[in-house]
Amino acid sequence: MFMMYENMPPAVLPPFHDHPNARKRGSDELLSQSGAVSNGAAMSPQPHHAADNNNDAKKAKLDKSQNGKPSRVIHIRNIPNEVSEGEIIHLGMPFGRVTNVLVLKGKNQAFLEMADEGSAATMVTYCASCPAQLRGRAVYVQFSNHRELKTDQGHNNAVGSPTNAIANTSNNTSVQAAGQGQVQGSETQGGPNTVLRVIVEHQIYPISLDVLYQIFTRYGKVLKIVTFTKNGTFQALIQYADMLSAQTAKFNLDGQNIYNSCCTLRIDYSKMQNLNVKYNNDKSRDYTNPTLPTGDANLDAASLALGESIAGAPSVLASPFAAMHGLPSPLTGPYNGVPPAGGLAGLGGFNLGAGALGVRVPGSPQPSCVLLISNLNEEMVTPDALFTLFGVYGDVQRVKILYNKKDSALIQLAEPHQAHLAMTHMDKLKVFGKPIRVMLSKHQTVQLPREGQPDAGLTKDYTNSPLHRFKKPGSKNYQNIYPPSATLHLSNIPATVSEEEIKEAFTKNGFTVKAFKFFPKDRKMALIQMPSMDDAVSALIKMHNYQLSESNHLRVSFSKSNI
Repeated sequence: MFMMYENMPPAVLPPFHDHPNARKRGSDELLSQSGAVSNGAAMSPQPHHAADNNNDAKKAKLDKSQNGKPSRVIHIRNIPNEVSEGEIIHLGMPFGRVTNVLVLKGKNQAFLEMADEGSAATMVTYCASCPAQLRGRAVYVQFSNHRELKTDQGHNNAVGSPTNAIANTSNNTSVQAAGQGQVQGSETQGGPNTVLRVIVEHQIYPISLDVLYQIFTRYGKVLKIVTFTKNGTFQALIQYADMLSAQTAKFNLDGQNIYNSCCTLRIDYSKMQNLNVKYNNDKSRDYTNPTLPTGDANLDAASLALGESIAGAPSVLASPFAAMHGLPSPLTGPYNGVPPAGGLAGLGGFNLGAGALGVRVPGSPQPSCVLLISNLNEEMVTPDALFTLFGVYGDVQRVKILYNKKDSALIQLAEPHQAHLAMTHMDKLKVFGKPIRVMLSKHQTVQLPREGQPDAGLTKDYTNSPLHRFKKPGSKNYQNIYPPSATLHLSNIPATVSEEEIKEAFTKNGFTVKAFKFFPKDRKMALIQMPSMDDAVSALIKMHNYQLSESNHLRVSFSKSNI
């Protein structure tokens, strides 16, 4: 909490938990993100500044005519020339929700509009007894004569100032981002704007569009996101509904880590005024237009058949890597103004542990356990094949191959994070010679066919299957989940079965064995290498649960190792 509150009477102390933009943090961390703000002295005058403060008080006497009648607009004077709008916003954030700001740098003044008069009155009362500071300089806080703050309409009624004219770029060139969305203007840095440019540094783990949405939606309404890779670095353009939300997000998130000690966010304002998103898919998203196509003809056709749209599909907000690596993102806690307990040190208490997988952001649909699969090989795919393949990443409950569109299917898993894990690893994987597409469905369950309804055995219920890998809570199988590879991990091999017998079983079923090796310390397990990943996928589908002896059935999964 800020040092400015050390001597504040309890009755005056603004309650942090009532305000969505306020959070408890480590010592002065909220303002220490900006090197321009003096750490620990953001609003509290220090003893060695006393003489300066007295001089400033003589130079800038309070205008008594403005300091009488309460207003939700606050007039702040004697601000440093180089102060940013974000710093002005943060003067008011501890007292309540800030709805607008205007900085007049040439006059060393600013106006701050609060959501209500009560918040403004609390701030003025407090600052009268404990003068605020910006960059070591005393600033003077009083009520404004204005009842509301009207700013430039061109800036979405959010934050307007003549000094921000640079945000209105004259460069109308178009930048194509990974072929997914088109944005108007230049992608170089601009002034305060509704569009942020985000660069992820030290990226060890993949960052998805949904993870970015969850993080940035905590600070305001996100309209559009476009992600792309430039110079080998993952980047994104994120458009807010208003400039104040963008400024608050930038001030709070710039320099933060998505995961512990890695995936660092570097945030600038973009000069682009609007993102023109063409497709709703895993690279770009327009949350204001859920009917946009995905850009993939097969996926669009399957979505149309089910009346679904990817932008309307629920996002599973947990990190797909939490179960594997124990790496929840500290930035993706629920947006309710109250930081959950037990967060990572130095990151404001945000936490999303494995136990909180699938946590919802207000306004988001319930996370779905159902996946929509398209571009399947109609001649070879069966419910059992999909059950076995997707069962590598979760416990498949039901499978429905669409009766009128047999290259598409719905798969219901036991948990939302299992569905997200399967989507992460299986999307665009080649299965039976065709790259399948995997996306979350808006359906919460897969319905069994009604009596008399034609189905031709295309829908199957696997709820009570003995082949589920993750039925036990905290199953060790979660620690052995790996992306598809050409090498398969075999287990449950009886001691009586030899290497030749296993290789012969694979050969007899049409697979070429490139290499084989028993585990040195445990002959119940082995690695077998196929010529390609495509062959390995087909072999896993065919050979999982293959009977090796009267009481032993082979267990097959993807391996992280090569032979």
